[in-house]
Amino acid sequence: MDIIVKDVSHTFSRSGIQSDVLKGLTCQFSASDITALVGPSGSGKSTFLSLIGSLDRPTAGQIDYDGQDITKWKNRQLSTFRAQEIGFVFQQFHLLPALTVKENLLVPLLKQKTDFNKEDRIAEILEKVGLTAKQSALPTQLSGGQQQRVAIARALINRPRWILADEPTGNLDSGNGEMIFQLLLDLHQEEQCGILFVTHDLALAERADRILFMQDGQIVEDRRKQTVRSV
Repeated sequence: MDIIVKDVSHTFSRSGIQSDVLKGLTCQFSASDITALVGPSGSGKSTFLSLIGSLDRPTAGQIDYDGQDITKWKNRQLSTFRAQEIGFVFQQFHLLPALTVKENLLVPLLKQKTDFNKEDRIAEILEKVGLTAKQSALPTQLSGGQQQRVAIARALINRPRWILADEPTGNLDSGNGEMIFQLLLDLHQEEQCGILFVTHDLALAERADRILFMQDGQIVEDRRKQTVRSV
């Protein structure tokens, strides 16, 4: 499932003053790729990721999934779409502190009809992220790296076609950050999902199939492997 972004702009209004966060972005993402979004703070990376994931709506333009413009969908349709097709991973882990690891993974499945056995899927994904022995632990009993692995497992539990990650290694030390990124690389192959992630770490970005450099709300460079194309 490709994502096609067509002339997308986004404007915030604060105290009567408008600020253009994104300015006419046009690009396409393939689920066969791992794509990194990089750029200085305030360049619009996280806003762009939120729009692609339908957490917000653009001021102008359209975002197509499989030829359907999701910017025209109603909120309930978008909610179902997010639950089934997109997994989110954030810098903050956003685990429910009163629930165990297994219970945190059950939350996205509570109101979803699935074509798989939920218990089997939880066991499968916990094994993939190396946390089978921690399924009864509370988040406070886990390290930062383990909590992020739970967050990744939760994002993958519904077998989404896309993982959108906003600074997934930002709260971790270099060792745990490397482990988390390698896990994402492995899961990209095993789960056959596209990955689009925001990072300030250029060393991690260089390991992606493609890097989009953003500045002042625009894509200023689109680099695939060793080929550089200025926009």
